[in-house]
Amino acid sequence: MSKKQTAHATRSEDRIGNDPVFGYRALPGIADEMLDTQGNVRPVWQHFLSSIGRMDETELSNRFARADRYLRDAGVFYRAYGTKENSERNWPLSHVPVLIDDTEWQAVSKGLVQRAELLERIAADIYGPNRLVAEGFLPPSLVAGNPEFLRPMVGVLPADGHFLHFCSFEIGRGPDGNWWVLSDRTEAPSGAGFALENRVATTRAFSDLYAETHVHRLAGFFGAFRDELQSRKKHPDDRIAVLTPGVANETYFEHAYIARYLGFMLLEGEDLTVVDGRVMVRTVAGLKPVGVLWRRLDAAFADPLELNQSSHIGTPGIVEALRSGSVSIVNSLGSGILETRAFLAFMPTICRHLLGEDPVLPSIATWWCGQQPERDQVAGNIEKMVIGPAYSTRPFFDDNGQSVLGSSLRDTAKTSVAEWLQTDGPKLVGQEVVTLSTTPAWINGKLTPRPMSLRVYVARTRDGWQVMPGGFARIGSGADAAAIAMQAGGSAADVWIVSQKPVEQMTLLPAEESFIRIMPGSLPSRAADNLFWLGRYIERAEGALRILRAWHGRFAETANTEMPLLKDITDYLAGLDIDTKQPVPDSLMANINSALFSASNIRDRFSADGWLALNDLAKTARKFQSTVQAGDDATHAMTVLLRKLAGFAGLVHENMYRFTGWRFLSIGRYLERGLHMTRLLGHLSGEDAPDGAYDMLLEIGDSVMTHRRRYNVNTASLTVTDLLALDPLNPRSILYQLNEIKTEVEQLPNAFSNGQMSPFYREAMKLHAGLAVMTPEAMNAAVYNNLEQELGRFSDILAQTYLG
Repeated sequence: MSKKQTAHATRSEDRIGNDPVFGYRALPGIADEMLDTQGNVRPVWQHFLSSIGRMDETELSNRFARADRYLRDAGVFYRAYGTKENSERNWPLSHVPVLIDDTEWQAVSKGLVQRAELLERIAADIYGPNRLVAEGFLPPSLVAGNPEFLRPMVGVLPADGHFLHFCSFEIGRGPDGNWWVLSDRTEAPSGAGFALENRVATTRAFSDLYAETHVHRLAGFFGAFRDELQSRKKHPDDRIAVLTPGVANETYFEHAYIARYLGFMLLEGEDLTVVDGRVMVRTVAGLKPVGVLWRRLDAAFADPLELNQSSHIGTPGIVEALRSGSVSIVNSLGSGILETRAFLAFMPTICRHLLGEDPVLPSIATWWCGQQPERDQVAGNIEKMVIGPAYSTRPFFDDNGQSVLGSSLRDTAKTSVAEWLQTDGPKLVGQEVVTLSTTPAWINGKLTPRPMSLRVYVARTRDGWQVMPGGFARIGSGADAAAIAMQAGGSAADVWIVSQKPVEQMTLLPAEESFIRIMPGSLPSRAADNLFWLGRYIERAEGALRILRAWHGRFAETANTEMPLLKDITDYLAGLDIDTKQPVPDSLMANINSALFSASNIRDRFSADGWLALNDLAKTARKFQSTVQAGDDATHAMTVLLRKLAGFAGLVHENMYRFTGWRFLSIGRYLERGLHMTRLLGHLSGEDAPDGAYDMLLEIGDSVMTHRRRYNVNTASLTVTDLLALDPLNPRSILYQLNEIKTEVEQLPNAFSNGQMSPFYREAMKLHAGLAVMTPEAMNAAVYNNLEQELGRFSDILAQTYLG
């Protein structure tokens, strides 16, 4: 084996500390991050600490509560895997930020820029000439046998010539003040959106201190990266999109947040297709080209045709599109190989070879156990080692049990370590146990030191690599560094990079008044589908609530479910799978939950207020399910839920931009309301309708007062039919819904073609005209039944036209 493959990352005296982090205990209330090497409080912390020192516990609690309330209202969450409970967890904010002096940060940034460029060079070699392996700088097995190595990408040069555009690095500081790289994140780095939300939430808690402190803003970093992606478009009509695995992903909230923040489309693999070597997005106006994809899914799942054939979240043909150079992907497919833990062992040598200089920021000391000297080194120092998979792409504290702490092994086990390393050495690495510095966290009413690592982001811009002035810190739930991971109970803190002079106030708004107005046709078909069904589910829930409220109101008066009207409505509701024995039926909850699910799939297009209103509705309905009794109690509960629904509808109506998405949401609501009233009138307005049916119809249709004003007679079949079916001014009538549907359809893409109505628009016109010419006397059960079928057919045609 070549000397260039020796895996000594650094001399032992240069490593992080002498004691394992698991045995390290900081002095009570004193955190390493606050102190310099002489034990004095760093100047960057002094103003912050003196300020909060003057606050009592009540004030601090109120400040922290403001931050938590913001995160709840914004719907910030992460997904916890492997739990039986609700997998969506509130974002665990550690309220006290981490403060770092700007001068020190410049040194860290220099090291990260160097490392990003080094990783770019390594990726270009692995998928290009492969000289690092040929010349002995990397063992062949760590590349060829690596599950992150994508052979179909060999020889595929990215359209813009760069393999990496956006990276993150997990870095840690030792108690001696030196920074180390714990891991590289190049596959699909997550957390940048959470860093933004941490900043907003933390400034809610410490708005006064933030204003007094010269903290570098984050907007400039994102603005520079957005401009870089814009410059990568080869055609003016190309779209830029964030490619997400979908709503079930751990960090889906962040994908939606980033897409909304930067003004990009949020797409899933099924939204895309490849036509003639170009990536196209399915929109309601047809296929539109995509020029840049910021992918947030693992590369192997991106193309089931050439990569992972079992993938259901990719797009067949993506690799071929990359070969043709028609699309840029951030980061390049296959870049995940750079995260391999064993690569850390060879970074110093490769850095000197490719860049002609030593690493500014050293990696954590790592030995690849595929060679005898390294196996002996690890076995001989097992007490200070963590042993884990060589191909792992996670730090040891994210491994979820894959790594073994040498000091935790029994004596009998330690004697067999050498044999284990000898047998499985090429599959293993040994890493020195690190002692992470601690940062203050507010625990049980006092500042408490907790181990910390930083996740920092680096983006390629027009001016070269740029480091985010901050990021976020991962804070341990205890003294154990393994508890830093979110899944293990860790939390996240904002990072303030503090300058000694005022900093520039950055914004994503352009400096000059120029803009391009994106046409409504950019709405992806999947998003239109979710908006359409969101409207339907919300209206379906409202219709059920109105019937149930009327039913329980009459039950409260009679307590007799055999009363003809109540029995008739009970049978009608049973046909809709609504059980009146349940004050808040399961089917009602199913519709509310379905509305939430539809909204969750379009978080990039849905307002935070709307999301909060929907969650509040669902939370209240779940509470009522276990507490409400039939009769007056249920009537009141239905009224409360209707008010919350009205609040959501008001938010949508008043605040949602009249874009194509709004039209699909509105059509869904109008269609479902029309179906609801059509079924009801067909069931209750016939000659055999039970006593009280017409009054109940008016109550359900929220038209009691209108009927009294418009008709100087008691309720009768003709007056109720006229008001609820044929009155174009009544927002609850069937004709009103059809009129609104026709109006919205007129504005949809391709409603007219060469001056002629599209088949879909023609169907909307026929539906409206057919009912508009009817009279109350002509309306009967057969007409209502036919109209119900026509409305269902109209929904199918809409799906075929725009949502396929």
